[in-house]
Amino acid sequence: MIVEFWHWVSLFSICLLGAMSPGPSLAVVMNTSLHSGHRAGYVCALAHGAGVGLYGLLTVAGLAVLITSSPALFTFMQVAGAGYLIYLGIKSLRGGSGAMPTEGHAPRDHRGAALSGFLVAFLNPKLAIFMLALFAQFLDPQAGVVEKGIMVATVGITDACWYSLIVALVSHPRFLERLQRSAKLIDQVFGVILILLALSVMLRAGGLV
Repeated sequence: MIVEFWHWVSLFSICLLGAMSPGPSLAVVMNTSLHSGHRAGYVCALAHGAGVGLYGLLTVAGLAVLITSSPALFTFMQVAGAGYLIYLGIKSLRGGSGAMPTEGHAPRDHRGAALSGFLVAFLNPKLAIFMLALFAQFLDPQAGVVEKGIMVATVGITDACWYSLIVALVSHPRFLERLQRSAKLIDQVFGVILILLALSVMLRAGGLV
């Protein structure tokens, strides 16, 4: 049975609200857009959507249960994700001494942008919990391949579209010009935010908060 329209609208709305929640993903996508240009930003956004979509696929395949039911694996992914955020944060702090490049002179690190977008999503095991809770509400146990495919595509595409919108806004000439004036400060803010988020993740992984 194909997902009914209003059933799908409810799923889409929750996915959109989830994507709109501020966090490390937003910082990574914005930072990529500002430093590597809007094309790299879109690549990062699409790769992040692919990472989210992969969690949706793992959920319908039943593998997400393994992640959430294995404390060791869940903690490992949390620590790995925190480590990656610290790496990105330090990289941003070290790059905070120069002005942001203009689009024509922006480095075309599309592979790095894709990796950053994908890893910041994939190394976030909370997505597995979110997907399990989401699909438990909307996925019929007897659902066929088509319905499962629509749901997986919805979570991935919604996420990618939201972050693509962020890239478009950040890359707008007027907005970009203002950001370029405060390039050093923005680098430092992004760096500190990413490191603080990473420390928060590590504290939770260690059961300290």
